[in-house]
Amino acid sequence: MKLHELSPAPGSRKARKRVGRGDSSGLGKTAGRGDKGQKSRTGSVIRPFFEGGQIPFFRRLPKRGFKNPDRVVFQLVNLSVIEANFAAGDVVDAASLREKKLLGKATLPIKILANGEITKAVTVKAEAFSAAAVAKIEAAGGKTEVIG
Repeated sequence: MKLHELSPAPGSRKARKRVGRGDSSGLGKTAGRGDKGQKSRTGSVIRPFFEGGQIPFFRRLPKRGFKNPDRVVFQLVNLSVIEANFAAGDVVDAASLREKKLLGKATLPIKILANGEITKAVTVKAEAFSAAAVAKIEAAGGKTEVIG
């Protein structure tokens, strides 16, 4: 077999549709665009969700509320989770929480909340703490460290 003997599989290649090449081609005159109207004109582009001049749906809906662009979203960790997964004297930080598969997204900062009780003296390092969580950790003999 030689290069000039190669050919594509039958039916795998199809000739492109050549429109506007005379009436007898079957796609002459209006070239498959129909008669009149914006879409039959050359250069016509209708943007997505255009409703023919009617007020678009997203402009008809009432706008409510406010989205704060500076909002900080935290990954929340409760004291009950720390109590169940760490021993006394351990350092609880992002790395140790991730190692025990207690955190989701790596990019979000961590906030410790006071849900649950803690009886072990642990050192907790996080970006934020609730005031009640700090009180409970220190009451149990542990330490809190705000990082970043």
